[in-house]
Amino acid sequence: MATVSGKHFESLLNRGYSRRHIGRILSAITTGAAALPFTEFAQAQEAERRVRGGNRGMMDPTIVRISSNENPLGPCKEGCEAIAKIAPLGGRYSPTGEQQEFVKTVAEMEGVKQECVAAFAGSSDPLFRSSCAFSSPTRSWTMGDPGYGGGAPEFIGAKTVKVPLGADYSHDVEAMIKADPNAGAYYVCNPNNPSGSITSREKIEYLLAHKQKDAVVIVDEAYIHFSETAKPCSDLVAAGKDVIVLRTFSKVYGMAGIRAGFALARPDLLAKMRPYGGGMLPITGLACATASMKVKNLVPERRAINKKIRENTFAFLDSKKIKFVPSETNFFMMETHRPGNEVAKAFLDKKIMIGRVWPAWPTHVRVTVGTQDEMDKFTAALSRIMA
Repeated sequence: MATVSGKHFESLLNRGYSRRHIGRILSAITTGAAALPFTEFAQAQEAERRVRGGNRGMMDPTIVRISSNENPLGPCKEGCEAIAKIAPLGGRYSPTGEQQEFVKTVAEMEGVKQECVAAFAGSSDPLFRSSCAFSSPTRSWTMGDPGYGGGAPEFIGAKTVKVPLGADYSHDVEAMIKADPNAGAYYVCNPNNPSGSITSREKIEYLLAHKQKDAVVIVDEAYIHFSETAKPCSDLVAAGKDVIVLRTFSKVYGMAGIRAGFALARPDLLAKMRPYGGGMLPITGLACATASMKVKNLVPERRAINKKIRENTFAFLDSKKIKFVPSETNFFMMETHRPGNEVAKAFLDKKIMIGRVWPAWPTHVRVTVGTQDEMDKFTAALSRIMA
């Protein structure tokens, strides 16, 4: 069974965790955070199970699956070629320095020192580690609502404070500080999942200026490559601020099933996260991610493709007077004026799988932006379902 050192075990007890919750932390370390129920994949599976009344099995190729914010473009050609090249060397842990090359490439792209980069299999792992390191039953994880990222703190027994989004769907940072001035971590998903909305740099800097000295601001930038206005916070890491930036290659890079991601932070903050996990990235994921980052026009081209299809869908919704939250990502929230799960079931009956519902917005459903053909099938079904 996985364990943490005596020092870290005592730290968890001193921060208010019960032995039962410490057991959950240990089980997460053993299992791997990516396999636990608070990941995007796991939550999408659970939402599908509730709608279908059974477990998700092999993917039915006849179903349009626009439910999990996956990128239908998949990994780029260069990434696939890198996987094929490195796969025969898979009997070695790091035969040609894959992790070092990955870290070096990230550091150069983001303008930070290599010591400020930690590689992970996606962003669920560092999200879990952050909740263990910086929140507790006495120091909360404070976040927007609806929002992503509260599952890990709740799973391990940390206090979780959810603050409604502002009228413009951005994080209401003043309300977040007021809700818990003594929070251990203020979490901002930017762009936000599920609303697809943007929180300005000024608001993130407000959190940094008004939090307690030993608290951190965690900025989850999983979808930032889809946005034209969201400003990355890697420069705040370079400036030595109390900020942790999370990234994943699951979204614009199309690597959800391959797994790669990273956290950016000062070395001392990364050190606090390190005890709450283990293992290494597969060399295939590292090679694919590194090669993908080096493709010069990959991100802007994919951003443009997604935007065109998303805007076509929004134009259709406007024409039908169906309300939605303006989004700068590869998903959006649509108002249904009825329980969202009922609408999801109606779509599934037409062989279209849409996303899940958040308790804060029970009549909204999240829809992933797929290919144009998939969205044409979605809008055709929507016209019948919403009639």
